[in-house]
Formats: sequence, structure tokens, C-alpha cells
Amino acid sequence: MRLLASRHGTKLVLESRQRCVSATITTPVGRVTLAVPTTFMNESGAALPPLLRRVSLTDLSGLVVAHDELDLEPGRLRLKWGGGLAGHNGLRSIASVLGTQEFGRLRIGVGKPPTKEQGADWVLRPPTGARKAALASDVAAAADALEELLSVPFDEAQRRVNAAKGE
Repeated sequence: MRLLASRHGTKLVLESRQRCVSATITTPVGRVTLAVPTTFMNESGAALPPLLRRVSLTDLSGLVVAHDELDLEPGRLRLKWGGGLAGHNGLRSIASVLGTQEFGRLRIGVGKPPTKEQGADWVLRPPTGARKAALASDVAAAADALEELLSVPFDEAQRRVNAAKGE
């Protein structure tokens, strides 16, 4: 989100009574608010009520959550609507607050850790070396995917994003 905000000449800031940093940008489809929770990942949903009130978003078709995905290899992105939570506690928190699992998602592949027990460390430990360089590329690709959503309908963006990297 920070990169996308930067591309639009702004940066994410913390506003009073919000549990996220955010920025509103003007796009071809209108004003869009980008946000990153300041909560623990497992409590991401707590950032939504004050944010949704502030931006007056009542139609969840306008909500897209970008999140890490262990079931996708690094470098893979998948745009989808709804679906399961795949054990992702941040998504579980969001779905609980929204009362539904029907919202847009940009799944950003981070791959599986060497062992199941290393899952938390895998996604929370700062990357180093080649993994750090690859992550920077993945962040840029994720920002590109979100840009797609700002120019075409969800299903068209989904087709384009999901077809990337030869699939």
C-alpha cells in the first residue's frame, strides 16, 4: 500500500481515532482509500469499523484485502472474491468483524516454510538476502495488480492478474 500511495504522490498517515495508516487517492474510478492496519496482524479486523465509517463504505464490493499466502509460491499473485480463510488469522479477524468472508482479496505468495512449526517465523521474521530482494519485486507486482483494479472491473483484473507468470 505504501508503494501504491507513493505512486500517486502521497503517503500513508495515521489519523485520529483510526487503527490504521491510510491515504485517499484519486483514480480513474474515483477516490480510493488505501490502508494498512496498525494492529497486530491477528487483529486486523479491528481497524475496519472506524475506517469504513470514515470513508462511508457500506458496499463490500469496494473492499480488497491484500495479504500473504503460504499456499502460493513466492512471486505468485492471485486476485479472488470470497472463499475460505486457509488458517490465516488476519483474514479470520476481518471476516469476523465484517460478518462475511465475501470480500476481495489479493493473495501474495510467500511460500511454505521448511516445516509447519516455522509458519509464524516464516511470515513475521524480516527477510534477508535473496528473499529480501525477491520480496521487493513481489511488492511492486502487488502494487501493479492493485493498479489493475483501479482501471478495469474486478473480474477483468482477476483474469489479468491470475494469468500473469504464464498461467
